[in-house]
Amino acid sequence: PMSEIARQPTYIVALLSSMFGYGVMTLVMSATPLAMLACGFQFNDSATVIQGHVIAMFLPAFFTGHLINRFGVLPIIATGAFIQIGCALVNLAGIDFMNFFIANIFVGIGWNFTFVGGTTLLTRTYTPAERAKVQASHDFLVYSTTALAAGLSGVLQASAGWQVINYASLPMMAIVMLAAFWLMRYERRQASD
Repeated sequence: PMSEIARQPTYIVALLSSMFGYGVMTLVMSATPLAMLACGFQFNDSATVIQGHVIAMFLPAFFTGHLINRFGVLPIIATGAFIQIGCALVNLAGIDFMNFFIANIFVGIGWNFTFVGGTTLLTRTYTPAERAKVQASHDFLVYSTTALAAGLSGVLQASAGWQVINYASLPMMAIVMLAAFWLMRYERRQASD
């Protein structure tokens, strides 16, 4: 049953990594052009930042699988969360063009590691016969989170401000990082028993 699969620690960490990694990326990336406009930047400036962000999201995909094979999926997830924390810290440090640009590079790379890592980890949680329902549950929750983040980004930017958006990403990424470290420890304990 899906309820039994969803109670697996591996499933929970995979889901948290995918949901929060994608949610934070969407929240920050969607609000960036609005924040830049509020800071006096022009459309071309925002376009350059988003172009860099998109390259940072997908270019690492050529290497992420190799990194997972070499270092393991959980260290890559934790690294992605750490990089996304770096995004928030760069954004909180200032509102210059380079803050927006570097932070969006970070959130793109961090998304790649947390999302690819989470979906890779998910494959450990089911048998071939269970694949469709597990993928469906995962994807429904991930894309619901993403839709919520996209919808909230403009509202939060307008009502609470850019700093609140970045502060909001910190606990989500801390949860992902701690969950990855916890699962590493849990798996080591299981292997030694």
